[in-house]
Amino acid sequence: MPDSPNDDSARIAELGAIIQAVRDRVRARYPEPETASNGDGSDSNHLIRVPIADLMPLVHARDAAQAKIAAIGSVNPRAGGAVNSAIQFFKKSIARSLQWFVRDQIAFNRETVSALEAVMEALNEHNRVAVSLAAQANEQIGTFRNETREELQKFAVEARELRDIRTHFPELRADWDRKVAANEVQFLRNVADLQAAFQHRSTLMETNLRELARSQHTDYLGALDRANIDIQKRLWQDMEKIRQEFDRLIHTELRLIRQRTPVAAAPTPVAAVSTVPAPASDFDYGRFAERFRGSEEYVRSNVEFYKTFFAGCTNVLDIGCGRGEFLTLIRDQGVAARGIDLSEESVAQCKQSGVNAEVADLFAYLAGQPEHEFDGIFSSQVVEHLDPKSLPEMVRLCASRLRRGGLLAIETPNPECLAIFATHFYLDPTHTRPIPHPLMAFYMEEAGLGQIEVHKLSPAVDSMPEIAELPESFRRKFFGGLDYAIIGRRL
Repeated sequence: MPDSPNDDSARIAELGAIIQAVRDRVRARYPEPETASNGDGSDSNHLIRVPIADLMPLVHARDAAQAKIAAIGSVNPRAGGAVNSAIQFFKKSIARSLQWFVRDQIAFNRETVSALEAVMEALNEHNRVAVSLAAQANEQIGTFRNETREELQKFAVEARELRDIRTHFPELRADWDRKVAANEVQFLRNVADLQAAFQHRSTLMETNLRELARSQHTDYLGALDRANIDIQKRLWQDMEKIRQEFDRLIHTELRLIRQRTPVAAAPTPVAAVSTVPAPASDFDYGRFAERFRGSEEYVRSNVEFYKTFFAGCTNVLDIGCGRGEFLTLIRDQGVAARGIDLSEESVAQCKQSGVNAEVADLFAYLAGQPEHEFDGIFSSQVVEHLDPKSLPEMVRLCASRLRRGGLLAIETPNPECLAIFATHFYLDPTHTRPIPHPLMAFYMEEAGLGQIEVHKLSPAVDSMPEIAELPESFRRKFFGGLDYAIIGRRL
């Protein structure tokens, strides 16, 4: 079977590799002078060329000598035939017989050829070393020349740049001068702006410092005022406590003096009088109160005034509680309270409202309570119904049932307001007489109450707008509040 084209190609490639290996071995053994190269493929006269000995003539002479040595003792070939064979035999016999004669010559020739080969080998080694040294030197020279070429290229680039700079220097100088001038102008502007900003900032800082100092001074003055006010408050509180102690001491001393002073005639005891006179059988007092005193909402809005005074109390009594407006108010504040009234109808209304009330006479009720039972007693629109002679006894009983520091608040028509007599006072047939607040304050002081305050309530101008036409000073003196509230505390 014939070989395929692929096998032929493989054999040709293998044969070419063998031939190249033989060439490489021959070149390594017998180097030839090479043309020097500068590294980039082009010849250069500046590289080292090593002249080496050409050994080819010696090789040819050696080969010729070896051929002659090999030809000794041989005969020339001749054409075939009996004669020629005989001649050839004769020649070989003669050659063998002469070998003893030429043996030394043959040995000499062989030694000479051996010496020639040793010289050739030494010369080949010398050539290889020389070529290797030349190659190393040329490599170093090439490296140096490449580095020098790179440096020269850099210098050339720099030279071109310098030439360009020198060419464009006037333009660059003119442009530089323009930029310097513009930058100088901009710099001066920036300096001016910075100076203006600094001046503005310093002005703002000075203003803020002044404002801060003023604010701190104001705060200091405010704190000083608050401290002064606090000191004054504490001073007045201490003065109030001292006043209470002095009032209590004066009241005790006056009582002792009165008790030690002989009395010419014993006073006639005052009979107990009911808080509210029992209405006549043909007189509906509840309907009368609804019409002339006001609705529950109106009365509840009026008693809102007392809410702050009774805040913090724990046991309060309402004398003459009526429909229970005051009891409802302080119950919503979480204060325990109870009320008394002579009207069964009013007490029933109180119970319907969910407050504690009972039918009782104030003198009998207070006499039956232990001392220091209450810390607050309230009585609104009651004392004007009492006999004037029994009023001091009522105040005394109330004061004796209050705890130390307990509050007694009494509301009644104000006789200093002339309008009360033209409107409300004489509408109620059960009113006996009005009580001026100096007289009520005297009774309280006599009963051991202090810190007495008087508050005018229900301005007359609200119910009688015509009063507004009077002069203010006259109106304030004779047409002030229709009612007044007097408040004292147990010493």
